[in-house]
Amino acid sequence: MVETLGTQPGGAGLPAEGRCRAVIDAVLPCVDGGRFPAKCTAGEPVRIEAHCFADGHDRIAVVLRWHNVTDDNANEVPMAGLPNDVWVAEFTPPVPGRYRYTVTTWVDHFESWRHELQRRTDLTDIRIALQVGAALIETTAERAGAEDAAILCAWAGQLRAMADDHSGLADVAAMQGLALDPAKAQLLGRYAERAFATSTTLELTADRRRAQFSAWYELFPRVAPEAGRHGTFRDVQARLSYLACMGFDVLYMPPIHPIGRINRKGANNSLRAHPGDVGSPWAIGSDQGGHKDIHPDLGTLEDFKALLRAARERGIEIALDLAFQCAPDHPYVRSHPQWFRHRPDGSVQYAENPPKKYQDIYPFDFESTDWRALWQELKGIMDYWIAQGVRIFRVDNPHTKAFPFWEWSIGEVTRSNPDVIFLAEAFTRPTVMRRLAKLGFNQSYTYFTWRTTKGELTAYFTELNTGPGRDYFRPNVWPNTPDILHESLQSGLRSVFAGRLILAATLSANYGIYGPAYELMESAPREEGSEEYRDSEKYQLRHWNFDRPDSLWPLIARINRIRRDNPALQADRSLSFCSIDNEQLIAYVKQDGDNVILTVVNLDPHHTQSGWLLLDLSRLQLSAEHPFQAHDLLTDQRYNWHGARNFVMLDPQRIPAHIFRLRRHVRREQDFDYFQ
Repeated sequence: MVETLGTQPGGAGLPAEGRCRAVIDAVLPCVDGGRFPAKCTAGEPVRIEAHCFADGHDRIAVVLRWHNVTDDNANEVPMAGLPNDVWVAEFTPPVPGRYRYTVTTWVDHFESWRHELQRRTDLTDIRIALQVGAALIETTAERAGAEDAAILCAWAGQLRAMADDHSGLADVAAMQGLALDPAKAQLLGRYAERAFATSTTLELTADRRRAQFSAWYELFPRVAPEAGRHGTFRDVQARLSYLACMGFDVLYMPPIHPIGRINRKGANNSLRAHPGDVGSPWAIGSDQGGHKDIHPDLGTLEDFKALLRAARERGIEIALDLAFQCAPDHPYVRSHPQWFRHRPDGSVQYAENPPKKYQDIYPFDFESTDWRALWQELKGIMDYWIAQGVRIFRVDNPHTKAFPFWEWSIGEVTRSNPDVIFLAEAFTRPTVMRRLAKLGFNQSYTYFTWRTTKGELTAYFTELNTGPGRDYFRPNVWPNTPDILHESLQSGLRSVFAGRLILAATLSANYGIYGPAYELMESAPREEGSEEYRDSEKYQLRHWNFDRPDSLWPLIARINRIRRDNPALQADRSLSFCSIDNEQLIAYVKQDGDNVILTVVNLDPHHTQSGWLLLDLSRLQLSAEHPFQAHDLLTDQRYNWHGARNFVMLDPQRIPAHIFRLRRHVRREQDFDYFQ
């Protein structure tokens, strides 16, 4: 945050300009005092709040100026005053990019004069005040254009003439009427004196809408329709209709690059690979190429571009995995050994997270003496895939790479490609996750996977949506990933999978699932107490029967359609939790104007649960005097509710949740009722 107090150089120990009496106490949103930009969505209004005041009783003026950092032509709007010295204004960034906004305030002597004049009743005082006002107007006219200056000078002359008129014809009302002419006051405001203004400048990043609202589906591209065959991009292309039918708009694929052969892992992460074992896609690089190459079994670059085009035609974007690490036989290991950390015996240190060991992966050394070349090369990988048409990256373990690298590389990439989206896969400490968001990541994985009780979910999402992180941290919630099969899902219960899916899709505007493991309710862990899948796709080819009759895909499709049809579910800030007298039931509301969505979920996967729900009718703009409709968008059932307290009951064996659209009662002149 930059605050200026005039432009004159000051003496020793003095401010540059001590006559700047208006104060800016705070500007919101503001991230770490302006060190980092806040986030918003292009095409949607941003509310700027400033706390401004001055000493004494003088009035102040406050304006907001904003512009894209690539364009010096600023737009200016006045800020409206609210009680307690709060000033607000909105602006709408038209396109994705970095924007700069400045709040400027100054003592408005003319408005102060008008305010005092309104309260004066003594004729002598008013005559003096008219002379003072005329002088202010004449001074302002000197800054105005010729036509406006003439109008202002004429006005000042009229005030002086009225002040000097002692004929008894001029009365208080006439004097005040002329002096307080709102049209002329507005004209005078165009040329306000700002020599002693105070300003604060901040920045924000406007992302495209998909950063705010998206549904992700993770699919290993090597999955094939027939067992025992390595899948290709053409096979993925054939699955696009299935994904579009379910309503997903982002298809995320794990790394598509050649996989190392040295220290290749076998099935279930075994240290010894057998002939035919395909290895982990995150062990990137071999004699077939590195991060800018494609695994030959998946197809060619042209096949990949064809997949991008076909996905785009169905409203789906392809998200690629950025995994900045190397297999032992990656070309970088031979050509740039200085980019890696070495053991005392000269061998390269493989990745470890005790007790886990990743013998097939070499991490980069961000303390390398050749760090500049390393940074440039890694950014070059991003640039290469952006040039091929990729606009979304899921970044693997960004918290294990240097933070300054991310701030620099994401800043450089988005400067020329502001539509690129980065998702941080960082299941780590909250401070680290928030720092990555500040550095430029548009979305972040969350702890949702491990938040299962009513208290845990309520506390966590209240923190996400009301804490300081709301200005820069966008959650993307996943009930499962290839790395995480939570113990709740290991039950294999359909009610658990359905409930967790509904929670993810309605608590957060961004969510994703690792499929087809999710819709087919894969539940077997590698061993007891493990969150790893048995026979994980990370290490071997899997064949899935997408057409299984018990698949959850119809439910997923309905939920994604509900999300698309209801703006309330397409943002996070309106989320609020409702009181309900059963700890096994959780209820929450999201609202966008008249679109009000109430979700109630039974957290008990075995038993029917019921309870009395309490709604804040005034907040939801519902009348306590008239009934309103609760339309369950999952089952299409409709209920007429009346008042703030209403009864709900959910049998998890049928469906574990309600997603209600609340419609208020409206009475028309034709003498019949309907719900809006």
